[in-house]
Amino acid sequence: MKKYTNEFMTEKIKEHLQLDDKIHPGFSVDCVIITFYDNRLQILLNKLFLNNKWMLPGGFVYKDEDLEHAAYRILKNRTSLKDVYLEQFYTFGAVNRTNPDENERLYSSYGLSDTDVREKHSRFISTAYFALVEYNKVVIRKKEEDECKWFNLEDIPLLYADHNLIIEKALRHIRSQLEYLPIGFEMLPEKFTISELRKIHEGILGKELDRRNFQKKMLSSELIIKLDERKDTTSYPPPMLFSFNKEKIKALKEDL
Repeated sequence: MKKYTNEFMTEKIKEHLQLDDKIHPGFSVDCVIITFYDNRLQILLNKLFLNNKWMLPGGFVYKDEDLEHAAYRILKNRTSLKDVYLEQFYTFGAVNRTNPDENERLYSSYGLSDTDVREKHSRFISTAYFALVEYNKVVIRKKEEDECKWFNLEDIPLLYADHNLIIEKALRHIRSQLEYLPIGFEMLPEKFTISELRKIHEGILGKELDRRNFQKKMLSSELIIKLDERKDTTSYPPPMLFSFNKEKIKALKEDL
C-alpha cells in the first residue's frame, strides 16, 4: 500500500471537512463509463489507495448544483471529456447498500472521527448514470490519492458497496433500448467494421449474434452506411468499412 506523509493526510482531511459544508452528505452520483477497446467492452473503475476495493467513479452532489451537472462534473473530472452521451437510469437507495463498517474503516484511515462517519456518512442514496465514450478520446486524470483504469466487462472484480449491481442494472437498461438506441455511435471512430459494431452489441447482450443477420438488420435500420472502402489490415480479404448515418441518428435522438 502506498505510504502517505502526515502533511498529505492533513491536507486531505481539511479538504474533506471543507467539502462537508458544500455537499448533501448522503446524496451521491455514480457513473458507469463504458467504452470499446481491443474488441471488448470496458468499464472505468477507480480505487482509493486507502481502500482495498475498486468502485465506480462517483461523488457527492453539491448543494448549489443540478443533479445532471454533478454527473457531468464527475465524468469530466475522470475522463477530461465534456460532450458525451450521458443518461440517468436508476436511483439506488436500499438501507443496506453500503457497509457501515467498511465506510468507517475508510474514513478513519483519513483521520476522521467515528462520530463524523456515523453522523454524516452512514448511508448513501445514489443516482446512477451511464456514459458511452470513445476510448481514444479519453484522457484519464491521475490523482495522488487513487488509481483509475479500464476493466474488461467480463473481468469486473467484487466492487465497493452495490456497484456490481449498478453495472448490471446499467446493462439491463441499455439492452432494453438496443433496438432503437445507436449504442456504437458514441464508442466507435467515424469509420468502423461491422464486426466491431457487432461485438459491442454482443457485449451488451452477453451472447453471440449471427454475422449475416446482424449486418442485414443494421443496414435495414438505416443507422449505418456501407462505404466503398476497406480497412487497412493484414487480414485477407480486408473487411469493408461502415459509418453511422448521422442525420438518421440525430432525428432519432430528437424523438427520444
